[in-house]
Amino acid sequence: MLNFFSKIIQKQFDPVDNSPLVLFRMIFGFLIFAETFGAILTGWVKQALIEPEFTFTLIGLEWLQPLPGSGMYVYFGVMAICGLCVMVGYRYRLSLSIFTVLWTLVYWMQKSFYNNHYYLLILLCLFMLCVPAHAYASFDAKRWNSVVSTTCPRWCISIFIIQLWIVFTFAALNKLYPGWLEGHFIQVAMSSKRGYWLIGDLLQEQWLQKLVIIGGVIFDLLIVYFLLWKKTRVVAFIVSIGFHLFNAVVFQIGIFPFMMIGLTVFFFNPETIRKIFFPRKTLIALSNNEQTKLKAGRLALAVAFAIYFGFQIYLPLRHHLYKGDVFWTEEGHRLAWRMMLRVKYGSLSFDIKHPESNRTWQVNPKEFFTSKQVAAAASKPDMILQMTRWMKKHYAKEGITGIEVYANTSVSLNGSSRHVIIDPEVDLAKVKWQPFKHSEWILSPE
Repeated sequence: MLNFFSKIIQKQFDPVDNSPLVLFRMIFGFLIFAETFGAILTGWVKQALIEPEFTFTLIGLEWLQPLPGSGMYVYFGVMAICGLCVMVGYRYRLSLSIFTVLWTLVYWMQKSFYNNHYYLLILLCLFMLCVPAHAYASFDAKRWNSVVSTTCPRWCISIFIIQLWIVFTFAALNKLYPGWLEGHFIQVAMSSKRGYWLIGDLLQEQWLQKLVIIGGVIFDLLIVYFLLWKKTRVVAFIVSIGFHLFNAVVFQIGIFPFMMIGLTVFFFNPETIRKIFFPRKTLIALSNNEQTKLKAGRLALAVAFAIYFGFQIYLPLRHHLYKGDVFWTEEGHRLAWRMMLRVKYGSLSFDIKHPESNRTWQVNPKEFFTSKQVAAAASKPDMILQMTRWMKKHYAKEGITGIEVYANTSVSLNGSSRHVIIDPEVDLAKVKWQPFKHSEWILSPE
């Protein structure tokens, strides 16, 4: 058995044509440029990071707030420039390192606009830092002290395929619940597109909604296998383009659909990619690694990736460790590829009690937070807790200390009847966040 795994690992260090990796670097660089520069042009930076007085960070990182004034425009401008540098392979690792750090900080900095592709982008950045995607067709490859190469180890391709398998597999498994299979989510989601450009009425047709419901599960579950199989690869690629473009047009989820299309380059024969995109690239004879013993460095790298992918499998499953329904509690929802599964609407207010003066008053969170922030937080217990902590500090600055805060919540999931998700008898001002176990003050319907 050990010899079997040793051969598999060793095979991952065999040299292969690096054309898919080089092409993806160009696609990746352009897309991260489009994402960051587009965030400025569309007003996302202003709405998410400049207008709010307070942004919802990861709990414990409340100190991580946006730069003052127009600083975030400069911040995103730097990321856009880094994206172009990655695309052309100029100071590749430095540019990508800067982008990775800045993008990760933005991801940690706000949760009101959470999107799975923000998280995926961090993972892809880490992968791209590990691989020599700038070794060919780049400005770096033309520098006098550069290392030019037309090959890369096989694992540089394999890690992207494995990551895609994890994303799509859990996206499919997460859809196997009544809200998706019975069409509740799709009905609510499509009804909001009724006046959509040209296709609004078509999106209301039952046959199309059923196609999306069934096709979504089948696509997510099988697309990686069909892309891996040579006989179905081209058809799967065409279907993939149609699927992702449909999502891009209907759901408007940024660069995510285009990134997923770009990642399909790793499934094609490198020779095919070379002939189409790099016809002047020198064709070299590849020899398999004949070394029988697995070096310690290679084994360590294999173990590191095994731990990483093991953790990637754990994250989408961790919600089973928590009490209650993740659709209501949100515990274990993020980082789990729970994509396009629900539409949640909620109302939220707070009862504030000041025992010292025996005063009680009600607060509408829109007095302190933007409408987008309130809409996002109303159905998310962790954000409601952060609102509580912010208000506690706010009133303390006004000399009102020792307040008690009680949340009034009413949340609907995929058009269902409304339910309370926060225990109204619990003083949230005294609650401590528990990231690794269920919080009893978070409720879900029986």
